[in-house]
Amino acid sequence: MTSSNTPSILFLCTGNACRSQMAEGFARHLGGDAFRIQSAGIEAHGKNPRAILAMAELGIDISGQESTRVTDAMLAEVDLVVTVCGHADEHCPLLPPGTRRLHWPLTDPAKATGTEEDITLAFRQIRDEIQARVSALLADLKR
Repeated sequence: MTSSNTPSILFLCTGNACRSQMAEGFARHLGGDAFRIQSAGIEAHGKNPRAILAMAELGIDISGQESTRVTDAMLAEVDLVVTVCGHADEHCPLLPPGTRRLHWPLTDPAKATGTEEDITLAFRQIRDEIQARVSALLADLKR
């Protein structure tokens, strides 16, 4: 664990645009002050407006979160890195000793095709999966 007694979690994705942003939003919402939460990407692509809308449907505002690129300084300060896509899992930087790592193989809703309804449904489905995973993770870490 970092020097603080507050566990620190970093959600890592390719572009820090959808999945990691939603995970950060849920973790902040569900975890409150019990955790230090960040998200980042191997690259920074900006936030996906559909991810913002999907979260807003549940009353969670992620519009003020930053789309950032992961740094060595970020990695040095976290206890747990959760990769939320295959690319981030494969390209995850070397983690400091003692830093835990989990991988969640989440489908990228930004690659959804079809009608606007189909794409919206893809965002809602991945949002709901992320909510369930974050909720379970935080409950496990509180034990």
